[in-house]
Amino acid sequence: MPEITTAPMLLLLVAVLAYLLGSIPFGVVITRALGLGDLRAVGSGNIGATNVLRTGNKGAALATLLLDAAKGGIAVLIARAMFGEDAAQLAAFAAFMGHLFPVWSGFRGGKGVATFLGTLLALAWPVGLAACASWLVAAALARISSLAALAAAASSTLWMLVFGYGTMMILGAILTLLVYWRHAENIKRIKAGTEPRIGQKA
Repeated sequence: MPEITTAPMLLLLVAVLAYLLGSIPFGVVITRALGLGDLRAVGSGNIGATNVLRTGNKGAALATLLLDAAKGGIAVLIARAMFGEDAAQLAAFAAFMGHLFPVWSGFRGGKGVATFLGTLLALAWPVGLAACASWLVAAALARISSLAALAAAASSTLWMLVFGYGTMMILGAILTLLVYWRHAENIKRIKAGTEPRIGQKA
C-alpha cells in the first residue's frame, strides 16, 4: 500500500467523486442515444462493451469500451494530480466499485473489466499495457471475452511485481478478486463450454 499522506476528509471526497464518475453507465447511455434499445434486454443484460457488441453495433461497443476505461483512468489521474498516490489508488477502487454498483442504475452495474484496465493504465502504464496485452492474447486464442478478462486480471498482480509496483499489489489483488466474483456465472459457462464467443449475438 502507498503511504497515507492525504487528510481523511479529502480521501472521503475523492472516494465519493470517483465513485460517482465510475457509476456513469456509458453502455446504457450510448445504446439509448443510438436507438439500439434497452441494453439490459440484450444478451447477458450486462452494461459493458461486450454486451453492447451483441447489438451488432461495433462503433457503440468501442465507444463504451473507451469511455468505461476512461472514467477509471480520469478518476485516478485527477486524484493523483491533486493529492497523491494514496488518493489515486483510492480513486481507482472507488471508480471500479462505481461501475460494479452504479447509483444511476439501481446499483446494477457491469463486470468492470474496461474500468479495471483503465485504472491500471493510469496508475502504472507498463502494468496497464501488459494487462491489456494479456487480454488481447487470450482473446485471440480463445475468442471468449470473459476468459480474456480473467486472464488479464489474474496477470495484473504479476505484472505489478515484474515492473516494480509493489505498493499497488494489495489494490490489484482486491480488484482481481472482484473481477472473478463478477464473472462467477461466466466461469461456470466456460467450464460447461457454453460461454458465448466474441461478437456472437444472443
